Amino acid sequence: MRDLVSQVKRSAREYHPRMNYTRISADCHIDMPWIPPDLFTANASAAMRDRMPYVVDGPDGPHWTCRNGTSFGLIGGVGPSGQKLVPGQNYRVDKMAAVGLYEDGKKGIRRPTDPRLRLKDMEMDGVQAEVIFGILGAATRLNDHEAAKEMFRIYNDWLVDFCRHYPDRQIGLACLPYGDIDAAVKEIHRVARMGLRGLELSCSWDMEPMWHPVWEPLWTAVNEVNLPLHFHTFPSVPASVRDKAPTPLAKRAALFTGVSAFQMNLINILAALIGAAVLERYRNLRVVFGESGIGWIPYALDRMDFEWEDRFRDLGLTMKPSDYWRRQCKATFQFDRIGTRLIEEMGAETLMWASDYPHTDGVWPESSKYIEEQFGHLPADIRRKITCENAGKFYGLMQ
Repeated sequence: MRDLVSQVKRSAREYHPRMNYTRISADCHIDMPWIPPDLFTANASAAMRDRMPYVVDGPDGPHWTCRNGTSFGLIGGVGPSGQKLVPGQNYRVDKMAAVGLYEDGKKGIRRPTDPRLRLKDMEMDGVQAEVIFGILGAATRLNDHEAAKEMFRIYNDWLVDFCRHYPDRQIGLACLPYGDIDAAVKEIHRVARMGLRGLELSCSWDMEPMWHPVWEPLWTAVNEVNLPLHFHTFPSVPASVRDKAPTPLAKRAALFTGVSAFQMNLINILAALIGAAVLERYRNLRVVFGESGIGWIPYALDRMDFEWEDRFRDLGLTMKPSDYWRRQCKATFQFDRIGTRLIEEMGAETLMWASDYPHTDGVWPESSKYIEEQFGHLPADIRRKITCENAGKFYGLMQ
């Protein structure tokens, strides 16, 4: 296993050492609406083929679906759920539309899943390298744990090939099935051998909490391969609850509630990992909270420190919860004016800026504008750490 870890680290260091990085986005995305339409059906086993996501025609154009009838979104649609473009509804979506992203999608030009075109989109935004999260929420929509394992296997195989084109600029994260921990452990070792440089565990409302001992084999496997484990934000309110909203205004209010709170929802994972002494026992375990935002983190760390000192000294921790954060955790964010005024409370070394391309909550293609607005008051060295160096060093792109 040590040989495998050394090989992965060595290969990461050997990627184009002369690349001049000035801006690295630590949270970008590949979503189902941009995936090649026959990827899953063409590569699934015969037994699993009819349980894979597939594309059919609909009133608004081709869209992804599966055997249970759930929609995964329009081909080339807006955001991870592939919504129909509604001009004027969302400023940032309009900005993405203005540079032709969705119009190209209608023509079958899938910029987010074409390595060369994706690189051009990054360069348009002043970004030299990016970390790419996978098909968020797809397993929940599929609602079939066995099929999800096959879907993620196919996606991870495809991702390896995708990242071969520009390995010093496109860092893909392997998707792990959450419904079968033994399968996730096997996939961890498989993707590590394939050379992917990070792991992403999809989160869902029906998974066991992170403090549960059932996760122990997964922590052991991640610790062994020494690849960073990523948790991305997920809705603070289940879709089944939002769907019960009786009026259009209520639906909008439900959505507003969800997008206002979803980042803070990650306290449930952060506190569980620390409280269950996972980070104490597995010191190679490095954790990234994707699109978590950072303004809530100082309060969460202070609260955990207070509670640990007051009444939770029996958890088996050898230092304050906030010390584990600084030693083993990182967070990504696009735009957080509160958080950038509380950096000392978290540690500048734990923070990584991101554009969130091509999501509706992101700042692409106007990253320069948002970086200046929230980082303008910071010293140049801190600004460079957060927008470039922290991610560059964490993912082996920079020394």
